[in-house]
Amino acid sequence: MNTPAKLAPVARRPYTRAAQLPEIMRQRIVVLDGAMGTMIQRYKLGEADYRGTRFAEHGKDLKGNNELLQLTKPEVISEIHENYLKAGADLIETNTFGATTVAQEDYDLPELAYEMNVAAAKLARAACDKYSTPDKPRFVAGAIGPTPKTASISPDVNDPGARNVDFDTLRTAYYEQAKALLEGGCDVILIETIFDTLNAKAAIFAVDQLFEDTGERLPIIISGTVTDASGRILSGQTVSAFWHSVRHAHPLAIGLNCALGATLMRPYIEELSKIAGDTFISCYPNAGLPNPMSDTGFDETPEITGGLVEEFAKSGFLNIAGGCCGTTPDHIAAIARRVSAYKPRCLHEGSTGFLSSLKAA
Repeated sequence: MNTPAKLAPVARRPYTRAAQLPEIMRQRIVVLDGAMGTMIQRYKLGEADYRGTRFAEHGKDLKGNNELLQLTKPEVISEIHENYLKAGADLIETNTFGATTVAQEDYDLPELAYEMNVAAAKLARAACDKYSTPDKPRFVAGAIGPTPKTASISPDVNDPGARNVDFDTLRTAYYEQAKALLEGGCDVILIETIFDTLNAKAAIFAVDQLFEDTGERLPIIISGTVTDASGRILSGQTVSAFWHSVRHAHPLAIGLNCALGATLMRPYIEELSKIAGDTFISCYPNAGLPNPMSDTGFDETPEITGGLVEEFAKSGFLNIAGGCCGTTPDHIAAIARRVSAYKPRCLHEGSTGFLSSLKAA
């Protein structure tokens, strides 16, 4: 079995930043940022922008490899982060959705995954430090995406048993990514857009192993993706089954993102808010359905998305609210403004799973 090299244990750092989050989330709804890819598209970057001078001679097209931009166009990524912070985001995601060795194989750049994650976390950290105040601290969520390969589903309709990735390969890739995000200064690990629970379990296992190896334990947020009106993620689980299969990770928050706009996501967020009683709930939907005629590529204006997310807050479903595909700083500003009028969802008696895990450590 390919096991990541064990790191020398280090003294656990005080939770000067991350420890503030649970208390803030009890007091108000925390605002997450919006889409990174949507914003990058607005810059109309070409192949040369993605390559820069460093990758000018690389043998594959690189346009669309957004994670490369923290190395070739860091000013673009920093500006996007800052625009979301100006809009009112408390928590911003690193530009690392596809920054794993598995995903970067598509561009023949797997060896850059670690560097991409460290650089992305440092850019987000610098932006948060710039905009943090004693009354409104800002936090960095180290984003871990699902990879373009799935451990549960065959890529070949003629061979149901075929797989293009295995658990150990995913675990090793996720371990490297999480280690780099930790090194770069993130406050939270966000395992997001989960369409395959086995992929998510590989990420959870890797992150937990990293925490054991380093002696440091950050909060984890886990966010799944309901792919259609069946109410299931792509690998077949209902929202309830998904929660019960990942709750052992003691996440700070569990939630849903992407795939559906807020209207279609509502029943699943409501269900999750009922069954995950001792854990905070996050929700960051797309700006409705895809619409190529729209400026953002999606249907909903900021006011429409803001109003829909406001209804979730009014119903008592939310602790974290933000946006996914098609959302912009204007969408996040609308969400921040409208959810601020409502109290956050209350937890059942007792600490969150994350805080309980710290006490047991």
